[in-house]
Amino acid sequence: MPRHIACMTFDFDAMSGFIARGMTSPTAISRGEFGAIGVRRVLALLRQYQIPATFYVPGVVIGTYPDVCREIAAAGHEIGHHGWTHVPPASLKPEEEEKGLIRGIEAIEGLTGIKPRGYRSPAWDLSQVTVELLLRHGFLYDSSMMGNDHNPYRVRVGDRIELEEPAVFGRETDLVEIPISWSLDDFVHFEYLRTATAVIHGVMNANDVLENWTNDFEYMTRNTEWGVLTYTCHPYVIGRGHRMIMLERLILNLVERNAVFHRVEDVAREYLGSAGHPT
Repeated sequence: MPRHIACMTFDFDAMSGFIARGMTSPTAISRGEFGAIGVRRVLALLRQYQIPATFYVPGVVIGTYPDVCREIAAAGHEIGHHGWTHVPPASLKPEEEEKGLIRGIEAIEGLTGIKPRGYRSPAWDLSQVTVELLLRHGFLYDSSMMGNDHNPYRVRVGDRIELEEPAVFGRETDLVEIPISWSLDDFVHFEYLRTATAVIHGVMNANDVLENWTNDFEYMTRNTEWGVLTYTCHPYVIGRGHRMIMLERLILNLVERNAVFHRVEDVAREYLGSAGHPT
């Protein structure tokens, strides 16, 4: 019987992403502050439609907004690891990355009583040692890469990537990848961001994004018997009024298409528990 899963995921970065970019003015910090308002709007919507979700939260944000994070956990949603800060692992030395990984684990365990099984890299940029660190510290899955769209897969280590030579792929590990895509991320569509070197214009029409996001799920239902599509939203982005209306319409569109809503950890376990893995 066909089974098509939607994972609604929310990166509760608050102001950590701006701080990681060196943007610490009062205005930049206030943009991140809106995330706490956005989380509560998202939680109310998820409660209304009884949708389980996964929230990825940096450790510093748990320390900044412990009450909001407790509300997420109390609602039964998964809380995944999203770094200690929002600095991408690819920008860190291995010892710095592991220290932050451990601090983030401790923050989530202190909040929920259990260690996180899922990880999402800040800015979706893993380092050369991230996978080995995740395996060392008992993670079940990662959700930071884009090697598929509808099907989870095993993460590799030991790839040889050189400019002048064909890529040589390394061995598969026990870590499951639940793939993501920038096209299914709200930030790139909606947020205006100006830095010293670049401008992201964003601020797109929410109905156009809704059509794209619905059509991606529709394509999956037409071409797979089993598949999962992962949507990534940021509470300070999606929490604005017209975008909350778009998010509700997305949920209703997916319900019409017989979507099954799961936390990401549950999808990783379903993938591992299926004989030969679903395709």
